[in-house]
Amino acid sequence: MEDTAQTRKPWVETPLKESYALSRATGCRVFLKLENLQPSGSFKDRGIGNYLLTHLSRPSEESPAHPTHFYSSSGGNAGLACTHAARALSRPCTIVVPQSTPALMTAKMRAAGASDVVQVGATWADADAHLRAEVLAKDPGGVYVPPFDHPAIWDGHASVVREIAAQMPAGERPDAVLCSVGGGGLLCGVVQGIMALGWRDVPVLAVETKGADSLATSLRKGENVRLSGITSKATTLGAARVADRTFELASGRDGDKATCVGVKSVVLTDEQAARACVKLSDDERMMVELSCGVTLAVCYEGLLESVLGPGKLTKDSKVVVIACGGSNTTAEMLADWRKQYCS
Repeated sequence: MEDTAQTRKPWVETPLKESYALSRATGCRVFLKLENLQPSGSFKDRGIGNYLLTHLSRPSEESPAHPTHFYSSSGGNAGLACTHAARALSRPCTIVVPQSTPALMTAKMRAAGASDVVQVGATWADADAHLRAEVLAKDPGGVYVPPFDHPAIWDGHASVVREIAAQMPAGERPDAVLCSVGGGGLLCGVVQGIMALGWRDVPVLAVETKGADSLATSLRKGENVRLSGITSKATTLGAARVADRTFELASGRDGDKATCVGVKSVVLTDEQAARACVKLSDDERMMVELSCGVTLAVCYEGLLESVLGPGKLTKDSKVVVIACGGSNTTAEMLADWRKQYCS
C-alpha cells in the first residue's frame, strides 16, 4: 500500500496552448492551460490527488485487508476527481452530492469506480453536512476529503503555476492569470504558486457566474458571507461560501505575509459563459462546462482590458487562462446553448 502511494500521482502535466482566436478577441497573446485534459476532466485532480497522497504518506494502521476508504462531498468535479484519484491509488471512495448535481456527473462517478454515490440536499453544504453526520459516522476509519478548503489541496493546485512557468515561451512569465472560483481552492493554489515564484506583480482574475458569486459578494460586504442559495446553472461553482483563506487572499487580509498584487473579482452571467463554451468548441474543438466558460468569456466578450485597466495590455502581453474543466458538458448541451444564446 505504501509503495503505491509513493509512486503514483493521480494527475498529469497538461499542455499550455496559445489560442489565436482568443488572442484576436483580446488584442494580446492568450494561452490556455488545458486542465480539462486531466484524467477526471478538471483541475481538481491536482488538489484532491495531493490530499490523498498526503494522507497515505503518513504512518497508519492501513492494511491490504482494510485499505483506507475516502469520503468526499462535491457539487460534481471534486467528487469525480476523488473517484479517479482513489482508483489510481487502489483505494475505495464514497461521494455525496446535492440534488442539483446532474445525472451526467453522478453516472461518471459510478462509471469511474466510486463505491457509492449518495445524492441528498439542495446545496453542496447540505450534502457535506449529511456526509459528516450520517455517512462518516458509520465508518470510524473513513477519511474525509474536503473539496477545496485544505492546505494540501492548495499545494496540489499550486503545481499548475509551476508548470505554466516551465511552459511559457522563452522562460517568460504571464502578465495576468485568469481562473474560475467556486469554493476557492484553485485561486488559493494559483496565488500560492505565484507567490512562490516571486511573481507578485502578476494580477489574478477570479471569475464567477452571477448566482454563484460568493467571493464577489463577500468582497463587496467586507466579510466572508454565505449566499442564501445557488441560482447559477454552473453547478460546479456552487459553493455558497468560499474558504476563509480564499477571502483573505482576495481581499488582501493576509496578515504580515506578502500576497500577490491585485486579485481582481469578475462576475459574468450564465449566458456569457454558455456563449464562450460554444465559441471554444468552434475555435479549439474542445467541450468545456459553464464554470470554465465564464473565465473564457472575459476574453471572448472583450472585457479583459477593462478589468485590468487601460494600458495594462499590449499586443505582446501574455495572459494565461486556466481552462478548469469540461466533464459536465455534452454535445447536446452545446447545441442548446448555441440555439439559446448564439443566434
